[in-house]
Amino acid sequence: MNNDYIEIQDNYDRGTYARSTVGSGATAFSGIMTRVYVWMTAALLLTAGAAFFTASSPALLQLIYGNSVAIWVLIIAELGLVVSISAGVNRLSPTTATALFLLYSVVNGVTLSSIFFAYSIGTIYKAFAAAALTFGGMSLYGYTTKKDLSGIGSYLIMGLIGLIIASLINIFWNNGVMDAIITYIGVFIFVGLTAYDTQKIKQMSYAVEQGEALGYTDAAAPRRIAIIGALTLYLDFINLFLYLLRLFGRSRD
Repeated sequence: MNNDYIEIQDNYDRGTYARSTVGSGATAFSGIMTRVYVWMTAALLLTAGAAFFTASSPALLQLIYGNSVAIWVLIIAELGLVVSISAGVNRLSPTTATALFLLYSVVNGVTLSSIFFAYSIGTIYKAFAAAALTFGGMSLYGYTTKKDLSGIGSYLIMGLIGLIIASLINIFWNNGVMDAIITYIGVFIFVGLTAYDTQKIKQMSYAVEQGEALGYTDAAAPRRIAIIGALTLYLDFINLFLYLLRLFGRSRD
């Protein structure tokens, strides 16, 4: 199964919120960041559970992959959900945004059930472990570094756009060398985006918590930041995992 549509999902507006300066970032682990990682972990568990359940159900597999319309419905539903959350998070209630995020993670899991047939279970475990360790290390770096990552972030986003274009072209070209290049570049981009996004979310969290302390912040703002932050890091992790899965699968072949 081609996973290029997942890359497109990650290309939403990463500049929805104003960023605070790097020098003013808090050193303590914030309550909002805790929520970000809790919701992200919950979404990943739902995705894994939905993928495994779907792969274990012949009836669901027949319903989804026995009809080309069904898979397109799932893809369109995923795109609609992620755009609705990222573009409408300021208008949605925190409860609605959370429900949509969790629904998205389930739908994404149903779609990703195909990896159980494209790769061995051992390859999937190795790719997941590598993704978890890499993501954890880069997210920790993004949270603790004093360096402003906004400069490299702009290049990474431009690289992501180029990656999407190259992936779409290679769907028709179907060149093995190009696919390998895309895979390695994809890993590099999402490793970098993990650190960049973590720093950005930390800065947004700090700004909101400072506003709360001064009585300037909407009471729902922390929950909204937590959900959009969880969605951002969830997409980084999923894409990093999928590119590493392609890399591990290629090395096996």
